[in-house]
Amino acid sequence: MKILVVDDEQDICEILQYNLETEGYEVVTANSAEEAMAWIMGEGLRMKDSSTSMPDLILLDVMMGEMSGFQMARKLKDNPETAHIPIIFITALDSEDDTVKGLNIGADDYIAKPLSMKEVKARVKAVLRRTAGEKVDIKSVEQSSILTYESVKLNLDSKIAMLDGEELPLTKLEFELLALFLQHPNKVYSRNDLLEKCWPNDVCVLDRTVDVNITRLRKKIGQYGNQIKTRVGYGYYFDK
Repeated sequence: MKILVVDDEQDICEILQYNLETEGYEVVTANSAEEAMAWIMGEGLRMKDSSTSMPDLILLDVMMGEMSGFQMARKLKDNPETAHIPIIFITALDSEDDTVKGLNIGADDYIAKPLSMKEVKARVKAVLRRTAGEKVDIKSVEQSSILTYESVKLNLDSKIAMLDGEELPLTKLEFELLALFLQHPNKVYSRNDLLEKCWPNDVCVLDRTVDVNITRLRKKIGQYGNQIKTRVGYGYYFDK
């Protein structure tokens, strides 16, 4: 597994690199969002690893030079080629608004400084396990590898979502939420139900995290967003 660490503090990059490499990960570092974007898009620059393969996870500082971590994450999530890359924000910003902003962009997790290496390792492991598909949800209950509703199509094998023939840049969480709704239309899921089925058990999330991801999913699926309904006091369901 390849992890890209992006932080303008060289000491933090080195500490994270050392600790993650002792866990067996391949680690590439960058000291600016611009440098990281150049590497991701294939330019390589001066990093120790000049390959152009995509990272399996990005640890991303928020407060950096000209391009912030939020700006970089937004660029990645808006690009279908990089939207699938999970992101963990690492930052000194610890207000709820900042956390929600990061989650709204598409982050998979959020760790506040000062860093606990034990916490970092646990959260990295959890996100990578989820991304690698070790958490069995969809395939275990779905016999067909294709889910279709009108012009929405989900391929459960390739993890690709299509709308009107165009690929949707869904995060893994968004994909699993939509798949769950399409598999069980009109069934109401509470926030706890969705957290249990679509989030890893060992990751702590805010109560608003589900709401943020549902709002983001509604926007991405266009006219079908209105079919993800809220049953006040109970939860969410797909009105099919």
